[in-house]
Amino acid sequence: MARTIDIDIPDLSGRRTVVTGASDGMGLVIAERLARAGAEVVMPVRDRAKGERAAARIRTTVPEAGLVLRELDLASLDSVAAFGEGMRADGEPVHILINNAGLMTPPERRTTADGFELQWGTNHLGHVALVGALFPLLREGRGRVTSQVSVAARSGAIDWDDLGSERRYDAQRAYSASKIALGLFGLELDRRSAAGDWGITSNLAHPGVAPTNLLAAQPGYGRAADTGAVRLIRRLSAWGILVGTPETAALPALLAATSPDAVGGTMYGPSGPGHLSGAPAEQPLYRPLRDAAEAARVWEVSERQSGVALPSVRR
Repeated sequence: MARTIDIDIPDLSGRRTVVTGASDGMGLVIAERLARAGAEVVMPVRDRAKGERAAARIRTTVPEAGLVLRELDLASLDSVAAFGEGMRADGEPVHILINNAGLMTPPERRTTADGFELQWGTNHLGHVALVGALFPLLREGRGRVTSQVSVAARSGAIDWDDLGSERRYDAQRAYSASKIALGLFGLELDRRSAAGDWGITSNLAHPGVAPTNLLAAQPGYGRAADTGAVRLIRRLSAWGILVGTPETAALPALLAATSPDAVGGTMYGPSGPGHLSGAPAEQPLYRPLRDAAEAARVWEVSERQSGVALPSVRR
């Protein structure tokens, strides 16, 4: 079943899209599908050579793909600011932003260039800063922002007394907190856009479970070998049991970002058993994502930490 599901993507000709993490895994699938639908796809990449290889791969199936490679390291607020400056200099509106990139459970606590715990700083704050950097272009394009959360966001919480995991580092708890924060920020963005008439729609997606590089060997982040979990996930995916593939895992974000029926303030994910795989559909928000007061707190703290000031609105 997982290998035959798909969705229709509308014609995106004349649309400018930005997909973080587009150089491999789900991000590469998302970028290829957007390009196939006629969109111009901006691919922000940390590793230029890897990005070139990804673009070449897309062009093997979509020779006419409109791809733009730009350097971006979400673990550096200066890099995000420079990326935004370059995008604004282009003077072109952004119609779709998919906050897809992320990293998961480095075995030891690490920090970003700005001193934040690596998962919080990359998965969450980097994307907050990116939204801020692209804000005028998103307003001009009446853009849709889709933020990729995770099944890890269905439990756990943000430890407000130890946001940087300095007292105690638990890799999985820190990962869950970063995804909960990103989800709350995405939902608050939609609320504030509606209140301030910004014209931006913001929603969430989660991919279920699939054999991507999140749990694979990442020597740069202290993981010398693949985890046992990713080896199991690869086997299950190959057998078509319970979990999805990078192709099916990309579908919820594509649905959330492109479907004329997808709306703001909602979450889309796989509809199969345990929401681990299957056809994408709207789903109830995970419990940690339902507290509007918590979302407002995430917004305010994230603005302060990232140095990004978005317009204020009356609540």
